[in-house]
Amino acid sequence: MRNRIAAGVVAIVLVVAAATVYVVTTVNSQAPATAAKGAPALTYVDNGGGQNLVTRLDKDGNRSTGDLKCLRVYKAGDTTVCLKMTLPGAYSASVLDKSGAEVKSVPLPGTPSRARVSASGRMVSWTVFVTGDSYLAPGGFSTRTGVLDLRTGTLVETLEGFATTIEGKLDDRTNENYWGVTFAEDDNTFYATLGSGNTTWLVKGDFAAKTMTTVRQSAECPSLSPDGTRVAYKKRGGRLGTWQLFVLDIASGRETYLSGSDGVDDQAAWLDNDTLAYAKARQGGAPTIYSSPADGSAEPTELVPTASSPSP
Repeated sequence: MRNRIAAGVVAIVLVVAAATVYVVTTVNSQAPATAAKGAPALTYVDNGGGQNLVTRLDKDGNRSTGDLKCLRVYKAGDTTVCLKMTLPGAYSASVLDKSGAEVKSVPLPGTPSRARVSASGRMVSWTVFVTGDSYLAPGGFSTRTGVLDLRTGTLVETLEGFATTIEGKLDDRTNENYWGVTFAEDDNTFYATLGSGNTTWLVKGDFAAKTMTTVRQSAECPSLSPDGTRVAYKKRGGRLGTWQLFVLDIASGRETYLSGSDGVDDQAAWLDNDTLAYAKARQGGAPTIYSSPADGSAEPTELVPTASSPSP
């Protein structure tokens, strides 16, 4: 009898120990990675558990999470834009001030895809999929890109009404899509993507004049550097034709490939003048935020697993 009791106690201890190891291992594997001390801070959407909570990671690797839930988020100049679901199948762009109070809400005609705020916090932009499709084929989806000027209250619901010059000729096409706006320091100049047929272009726009001009082909989801001298974007490349990140020096036209960025499907964010952050799916499909040096000098570093929508 004593032997049976002892054996039973040992079995229980082993089961509890095994369960403890499993729980600890599981929690550690699901816990977001923290940035090394001194790394650029960022705001992002924590996709763990499907909660989509906006989280901040500081330079010491400490995380803080509030109750704001967004599908896409971007923060700059004391302005935050949160693209969120309001009802099943209904979405809005919620613009928040420094205190977190909503100052503007704009109904969206489709599924949130991209979000941006200018460095000053004045200009806000978003892109949605009108049909809920993806970027897999330039001519096989429909997007709508809006811009809001918080200072004047001007709301442009779609860039399709701007006059566009494509490779020197005034555009007269009827099948076009625009997405992925990024703003310059003057809060008037911007870059975006134009897609028509099977071709994409990087376009440079003038918000006040409502004009856009193509800069080069095969560039999507641009992101202008804080100093305004470079544009990061994705384009098809590599043996398998996956999207890769490149950085264009605007003055010289020199293009630099960011090693290890293969498979990215995001509008990269500049955390500072030297570092880009972006999300791409790891094996298993969960998005992970990585950072890469803008000069392409090193492989990417994993910042936060199960997360997306990084902003500085």
